[in-house]
Amino acid sequence: MNNLENIVSLCKRRGFIFPGSDVYGGMAGTWDYGPLGVMLKKKIMDAWWNYFVEQRDDIYGVDAAILMNPKTWAASGHLATFSDPLVECKECKSRFRADKIADGISESVTTEEFLATHTKCPVCGKENWGPIRKFNMMFATHVGAVLPEDNTENAELAAKSTAYLRPETAQGIFTNYKNVVDTIYPSLPFGIAQQGKAFRNEISPRDFILRDRECTQMEIEYFVHPDTWEENFEKMRSAQHNFLENIVGLPQDKLHEYEVPAADRAHYSKRTIDLMFDYPNGEEELMGLAYRTDFDLANIQRESGKSMEYRDKVTGETFIPHVIEPSIGVERLFLAILSNAYTEEKVADKDETRIVLKLPENLAPYKFCVSPLLKNKPELVTKAKEVYDKLRAKYSNVTWDDSGNIGKRYRKQDEIGTPKCVVIDFDTLEDDTVTVRDRDTTEQIRVNIAEL
Repeated sequence: MNNLENIVSLCKRRGFIFPGSDVYGGMAGTWDYGPLGVMLKKKIMDAWWNYFVEQRDDIYGVDAAILMNPKTWAASGHLATFSDPLVECKECKSRFRADKIADGISESVTTEEFLATHTKCPVCGKENWGPIRKFNMMFATHVGAVLPEDNTENAELAAKSTAYLRPETAQGIFTNYKNVVDTIYPSLPFGIAQQGKAFRNEISPRDFILRDRECTQMEIEYFVHPDTWEENFEKMRSAQHNFLENIVGLPQDKLHEYEVPAADRAHYSKRTIDLMFDYPNGEEELMGLAYRTDFDLANIQRESGKSMEYRDKVTGETFIPHVIEPSIGVERLFLAILSNAYTEEKVADKDETRIVLKLPENLAPYKFCVSPLLKNKPELVTKAKEVYDKLRAKYSNVTWDDSGNIGKRYRKQDEIGTPKCVVIDFDTLEDDTVTVRDRDTTEQIRVNIAEL
C-alpha cells in the first residue's frame, strides 16, 4: 500500500532523506538529503530550470542573498501579515496551528470560531484552549557583532541590527527587477526566475517534507502590461500543467485546480489558483499561480523612492508592470514524484512483494546499474568494469553493484528507481552481449555491448 510511512521508511533505508541532525535526536521540521536524495532533487530542479528558463528566451535567472535589508519585509507586508493562527492548550501547554487541528476553519479563524469546533488537544486530549494569537513565521537574526541586551547602551543599536531569513525567494526577484531592466532591458512580457532556500518558522511541521521549516523554492515573477495579465496568466497556467504532466510525469488525474476565494488569498493577490495533488495523506497544495498586480513594485517604488516604471520600447508608454507568479516548493514536488512512483506489486509465480520506484527516466538517480554476475570471477569483473566505463563516458548517472546475489541487486535497484540493470555473465565473454533487465516489467533481453 502506498502510504507515507512506507515512503519515509524507503527514503531512510535507501539514502534519499534522513531526519535532520538525526545523531543528536533530530530537530522537528528539518530533513537532510542523502546521496540518492541529492541526485533526485538536483534532477527535479534542473528539469524546472531547463523548462522555464533555458528553453525560453523571455525568462532570466537571478540568485539573490538570503539575508536582505529588513525594509524589504516591511514593504512586502510580511512583517504585518505573514502569520499563522497559534493556539495553546492550557492543560499541557502544547501549541498548534489552529486551522490544521480543527475541521472546516480557515487561517483567518477567530477564537470564537475555533472554540465552537470543540477540538480536543492532540497531545493530552483535553478541550481547554487559550485565545488564538497571530504568530509571525519569519526567523529573526542579527547582523553584525552587537547582540540585543536588555538595559544596556547597546540595546537600541542591536535592535537596528535585526534581520530575517527570507520566507520566500520572490522578494529577491522584485528587488532585482530594476537591475535586470537596467542591464538587459528585456521586452515585455519577461520573467525573472530564482531557485533557493526559504525559511518559515512553522508552528506544526508535519507530513514529512510536505511542511517543514526550511525549504527550497522555485519561483518566477513574470512582468506584463496591466492590460494583458489575463492572457499571460492562462499561458503560465498551461505551462505549469505541461511541466508537471509531461516533464516530471505526474498523472493528470492526481492534479486538481482550486480557485482560491478572495477571503483566503494572500494580501498581494487579486487572483490565485492552487494546483493540488493527491498525496498519500490526502489532497494538498503542490504549486501556486498568483496574479500579484503591481503590489510589490509599487511598494518598492514608494518605500525606496526609486522608480520601478518600465518604458515600452515601441510605444514609449511608461507604467509599473503587473506580475504573474508561478511558485513551487521543491520538497512538495519531490514528495509528489516519489509518492506517485512508489509501487508495491506481487512478483509473478512467487509469494513475494517487490517495492519499485517507477520514476521517469529523466529523474531517476541512476540510469543504469552495471553488475558482474559473480563478483568472485575476475574475468567477469574485468569485463563488467569495461562496460561500466563505456556507459559512464556517455551517461554520468551510472552505478556499480556487486553486493549479494543478482536477485538482491535487482530488488535494491528497483527500490531506488534504476530503469535498467546491465549484467555481465559468461556468455558476454563469448559473444559480447549482456543481459539488460527492465525495472518496470522485469523483462530481460540480450543486447550487444556496442548497442547499449
